[in-house]
Amino acid sequence: QVQLMESGGGSVQAGGSLRLSCAASIHTVNRLWMAWFRQVPGKEREGVAAHSIDSTTRYADSVAGRFTTIRNNAKKMLNLNMYSLKPENTAMYYCAAGRPPSALASIGYNDWGQGTQVTVSN
Repeated sequence: QVQLMESGGGSVQAGGSLRLSCAASIHTVNRLWMAWFRQVPGKEREGVAAHSIDSTTRYADSVAGRFTTIRNNAKKMLNLNMYSLKPENTAMYYCAAGRPPSALASIGYNDWGQGTQVTVSN
């Protein structure tokens, strides 16, 4: 069974907002960290935001102040609220869970969703 599943992606104009949701399984909801990554063709996957089980958060500098995470273990979900979206935010966004040595590094995340596409246009 799928351990993580993203939803909420779509196409928006610059300045708009989107909320991404990650539905977790019973096996992944209790991981120390849950996080959002993004990737575009030809570029490395990069960490966007991470949220620990104890509500510690980490954000990439490029999204700090515009993106926020909401983790709800009871509902087995991690949301990513994205505001003031920019064209450079266009990417496939992935949800992940694990116990990484660095919260925004992909190494150490063992569970991954299939991704949801976010496209931001001018």
